[in-house]
Amino acid sequence: MRRQALITGATRGIGFEIARQLALSGISTLLGARDEAKGVLATEKLAALNAVVTPVVLDVAATGIIPDRMIEIERNHGPIDILINNAGILIDTPRGFSSSLFDLSDETMRETWVTNVLGPTALTRALLPGMMARGYGRIVNVSSRAGQLSDMHFGFPAYRMSKSALNALTRISAAEAAAKAPSADIKINAACPGWVKTEMGGAGATRSVMEGAETPVWLAKLPAAGPTGGFFHDKSPVAW
Repeated sequence: MRRQALITGATRGIGFEIARQLALSGISTLLGARDEAKGVLATEKLAALNAVVTPVVLDVAATGIIPDRMIEIERNHGPIDILINNAGILIDTPRGFSSSLFDLSDETMRETWVTNVLGPTALTRALLPGMMARGYGRIVNVSSRAGQLSDMHFGFPAYRMSKSALNALTRISAAEAAAKAPSADIKINAACPGWVKTEMGGAGATRSVMEGAETPVWLAKLPAAGPTGGFFHDKSPVAW
C-alpha cells in the first residue's frame, strides 16, 4: 500500500526538503502551502528534481477551518497516513534570537502560538482519529532544542514557549493514541532539525536543509517497532 503524507509549510526550507525526500522514497506527498501560487511554484521546482508532489492550500493559522479543510483534502486526495507539522514562525523582536522576555508583546505571543501550537494541535485532532481507525499513522512535530525544558535559557521567548508546548502535544497525543488504539501502528514524535540554513535560521546556520530534514523523514517512515512519544535529533533521542 502506498502511504500518503501531508507536510505543512513545505514551499521552502526544511519542509520543501522533507517533501522532496518523501516523494523520492515513493510516498504520495501533499505539499501544504498557505499561498496557492507559492505551492504551485514549489511543486514545479520539485518536479525538476524528479520529485512529484501535489500542492494543497493550507494555512495552519486558520485553525477554525482546519477540520473542514482536512475533510476536503482527504475527500479529494485520499487518506493522510503521515502528518508532518513543519510550519512555524520565529517573530520575536526587536533583537530576534536575543530578544528578552521584557521585549515580548502580547501580539507576538498570540501570533506565534497560533501558528506553532494551535495549528499543529488542530491538525492532529482532525487527522489522528482516522489514523487510529485505519490502524496506521505517523505524526512528526518539527520542534527545536530551544523548547527543551532540560536546557531552557533566555532569548526569543515566544518561540521557546511555543516549541515547549509542541513537545507537550507530542507526548499527550502519543499517549492518547496508545491508550485509545493500542493495537494500531501509530507513532507520534518530535524532531529537532538543528540550526539549519533557511530563511528562519539565517546564513550563519551550521546545517544544510538535507541534514535538517533527515530526522523528520526518518520518523515519518518508522517501522512498527519504532519509538513513539519521543524527541529526536540526528535520529537519536534527546532530553525533553
